[in-house]
Formats: sequence, structure tokens, C-alpha cells
Amino acid sequence: MIARLKRRSEFLRIARAQTKWVTPGLILQIRKRSPADTAAAEMPALRVGFTVSRKVGGAVQRNRAKRRLRVVAERLLSAHAAPGFDYVIIGRRGTLTRTFDALGKDLESALKRLDVYMDIPLHHISTGA
Repeated sequence: MIARLKRRSEFLRIARAQTKWVTPGLILQIRKRSPADTAAAEMPALRVGFTVSRKVGGAVQRNRAKRRLRVVAERLLSAHAAPGFDYVIIGRRGTLTRTFDALGKDLESALKRLDVYMDIPLHHISTGA
């Protein structure tokens, strides 16, 4: 299950970790959660937050960029992101013009470069036979 990051303090904590990767369509920041974070409350395996600055455009453009990022993240993070991390996806000007395939490849390459990409081989999926 993927939970959403909503509080500014959570976004700042992840930014302080200074672990990020920049692609043409997005910036991915990550932070490994400590055992104390996980033990303090029933934490979901993944937490993700989205942000888009005013540099991208007005409110309509920023909301459109966030919607595009949410769709791409929903498809990729649930299947390929390593658990136990917090993720922040930051929209860029390119977020609005790149295709969904290109945004997906941007997120996938960022996950791989930050070494949090989990490749689940198809032969591990049970066929029921």
C-alpha cells in the first residue's frame, strides 16, 4: 500500500537526506526510514509526496503536472519501488510536455540510479498450476 506524504516537515526531512536524481521530466528524492520511524506507528511500506513549484506555471499547470506524476507513480512505485523508503516526486517544466511513457522511463531510471528499483521477474509470479 502506498500512503501520501502531506506535511511540510515530512517533505523537508526527505530533502535534508540529500539523495536525489534529476531527469528531464521530474526530480526524485528519497529517504530511508529508520526503524524508529517504522516502529512508532503502523507505517505503510511506501510513502510518496508530490510537489510542483510556481516555476512550472500557474495553478492549472501545477495541478495538471501533479496529476500526471500521480498516475505515473501509481503504476511504477507499487510494483518496483523498494519498501521502507519515503519518496518525493518534484515536477519540472518538462512534466507537462513529456509523454506518459517518457515520464515513466524518467521515474524508472531515477529509481534505478538511486538503487531502490526492484525488478520482479515474471517467473516468480504464481500461475496457479
